[in-house]
Amino acid sequence: MAEFQNRFAQPGTTARQTGAVVDQGLRSYMLSVYNYMAAGIALTGIVAYLVFTQSVTTDVALAAKSAAGGAFALKRGMYLTQLGVTLFASPVKWVIMLAPLAFVMLLSFRVYKMSVAATQVSFWAFAAVMGLSLSSIFLVFTQQSISQVFFVTAAAFGALSIYGYTTKKDLSGWGTFLFMGLIGIVIAAVVNLFLQSSALQFAISCLGVLIFAGLTAYDTQQIKDGYYQIAGDATLMAKGAVMGALNLYLDFINMFQSLLSLFGNRE
Repeated sequence: MAEFQNRFAQPGTTARQTGAVVDQGLRSYMLSVYNYMAAGIALTGIVAYLVFTQSVTTDVALAAKSAAGGAFALKRGMYLTQLGVTLFASPVKWVIMLAPLAFVMLLSFRVYKMSVAATQVSFWAFAAVMGLSLSSIFLVFTQQSISQVFFVTAAAFGALSIYGYTTKKDLSGWGTFLFMGLIGIVIAAVVNLFLQSSALQFAISCLGVLIFAGLTAYDTQQIKDGYYQIAGDATLMAKGAVMGALNLYLDFINMFQSLLSLFGNRE
């Protein structure tokens, strides 16, 4: 995903413009990327919270009943509704966990053949499904700590993205290192699904913060550099903006989850 902008450009699409025309076009392009990303995060947050509110209840009469006849009780006097049981306590939860990955793969490998409208719809669908997947964090962490970590993540992301956009240093050399680190985190996370080791989870979260912080700066520079390769082609620019937003969205969400795991207050 992080290399998408370079792969996305096609021969003959590189812009040869200079000066204010290029600067204005670049600013407009980056604004489009950030707008998509921000709207995607907002959609994810709304879906996550709405799904959570429909999945729990304080009224035991509305709670789903277990096979033994009792209600599915949570802490703080809350219970799972039938929707909550389906999403969080049945095999469906694995489908929900893997669904966002399916959307990412679809966008990564099919974007060349998709129309601009289909690319945009896929991005919004991905953001909504990610919200469904993230709704479970409200069962684990307090809403206050979720809000606090979100704003900390937003501040860190903003600073890192500005660095990636403004730095004169070539960050392309970070790509291989960050990608290998990302693969390592994924493997460790899968292993920890079975081990349930708190020490390993702590290490994964610490590495996750560092790797996704680096990817934020790296991806921002890649998106900026990619603009010069697709400028002038409206279709490529429209798709490139969506894919750039997807890269930054993933960086933000994963950094948020890592920070929440480290600093969030659990219920």
